[in-house]
Amino acid sequence: MPELALIAITFIWGGTFLIVQHAVTVSGPLAFVAARFAVAASIGALVCRGQLRQLTKAELLTGMAIGVSIFGGYALQTYGLMHITSSKSAFITAFYVPIVPLVQWLVFKQRPRAAVWAAVVLAFVGLLLLTGTDGLSMGLGKGELMTAVGAIAIALEIILISRVSPQLNILRVTIVQLATASLIALLLMPVMGEAPPALSQTFILSVLALGCASALIQYVMNWAQKRISATKATLIYAGEPVWAGVIGRIAGERLPALAIVGGILIIAAGILSEWRPKRLRADGKAIAPAD
Repeated sequence: MPELALIAITFIWGGTFLIVQHAVTVSGPLAFVAARFAVAASIGALVCRGQLRQLTKAELLTGMAIGVSIFGGYALQTYGLMHITSSKSAFITAFYVPIVPLVQWLVFKQRPRAAVWAAVVLAFVGLLLLTGTDGLSMGLGKGELMTAVGAIAIALEIILISRVSPQLNILRVTIVQLATASLIALLLMPVMGEAPPALSQTFILSVLALGCASALIQYVMNWAQKRISATKATLIYAGEPVWAGVIGRIAGERLPALAIVGGILIIAAGILSEWRPKRLRADGKAIAPAD
């Protein structure tokens, strides 16, 4: 069930890129992120309003830490979608898949395997191909660069969820992280000089749709990663840009052949980063690799 649940939300996640791209035509990125996660937090609070009084200090601090990484990932992704297509954004965002083991190494001293290093190289080549002529000249465009940095924040989010969710109440942590992401975006609006958006039909419908989607995605991530490892989860998440690419193509987006090859390389890197060859026992029988 955890694996099936994550597969389902990757499909939903893939569809959000196109919605965000349309939403930022009528709203600033910070305002949209603030409204989106405010709706998501409100839904969570409504569902488990009886449990909020039991919120612990550990759940509050954990939710805030995850919320900061969520804000970084989604805010940068939203900024990026002002400059690049939803399909390209989704494939670049998938760069977090091979990045997860590297962040675990830097933060938690878990040394990556050789396959992970190969996957990072493969993903970087895919990123350059996906960005087109700008990438091949080693000059990433503003949209591509923001999205790539946002992918690192998403990698940190996945690791934090896997590290702390098994010990804490999922619903309460989810509400805190959603509210934190919304509050940071709201507080940064005047700092960045971003005015509140007009309450157009596009903005309202986009906020409501993605607010519901965000609440579901974050809860399922917390629930599923309580039962499976971060590495297995990231492998499943690697399918998300495929759905985004399919939906983007239906909507009329057309990536060049070279960019499609780059996207395929990034997904392949995600699969390679989770590859663990079976070891052989003395009697010649295979030993299943650890999760």
